[in-house]
Amino acid sequence: MDKLIELLADGKFLEATVQTLVYVVIAMGIGGVLGLLIGVLLTVTRQGGILQNRGVYWVLNFLVNFFRPIPFVILIAAIQPLARLVVGTGIGDRALIFVLTFAATFGIARLVEQNLLTVPPGVIEAARAMGAGPIRTILTVLIPEGLGPVVLGYTFAFIAVVDMTAMAGVIGGGGLGNLALQYGYRQFNPWITWAAVLIIIVIVQLVQLLGNVLARKLLRR
Repeated sequence: MDKLIELLADGKFLEATVQTLVYVVIAMGIGGVLGLLIGVLLTVTRQGGILQNRGVYWVLNFLVNFFRPIPFVILIAAIQPLARLVVGTGIGDRALIFVLTFAATFGIARLVEQNLLTVPPGVIEAARAMGAGPIRTILTVLIPEGLGPVVLGYTFAFIAVVDMTAMAGVIGGGGLGNLALQYGYRQFNPWITWAAVLIIIVIVQLVQLLGNVLARKLLRR
């Protein structure tokens, strides 16, 4: 308990919380955009899609299926050489954010695809019948109609990325997960571990609440 009070007084928990949020926000910002792009392409290039293209769909589907199931701790090691090439280092915050973004991109891509497929084909066909081109149909019909479920998908992805940040310490990153492991688990101090867990739970609950409210408003349009 004394160590917990000491860490709170030193601002360690605040620093770790900010680090976690920075990791997640950057990963979701970049990975969210890339994932949306890939997810939309998967939706429209599949058989029967607006821009049906078997070659493009096969390549994108293969990449998503290849990278998405890899456990995050293994992915960290597997793409460390790529991290060095892209961000100049295989350890530390920059490398961690790169891996988080990489994982988020392919996870979000599949979520976007699955949610956009719930858009009734009749709505898309009606837009096409009224003379809307493929790009206009995607931007004004497909994405807006599927936005509610997509928001819930992004909420799920945000929480998943928060979970991934627990592995930050593997490559020298920080955050709440690393603080819990370093000062809680390794020093046999459950007070610190559970304090970090409670902060993570609060973050997750707030994000889930925001996602639910936003999705509900979009679905009622």
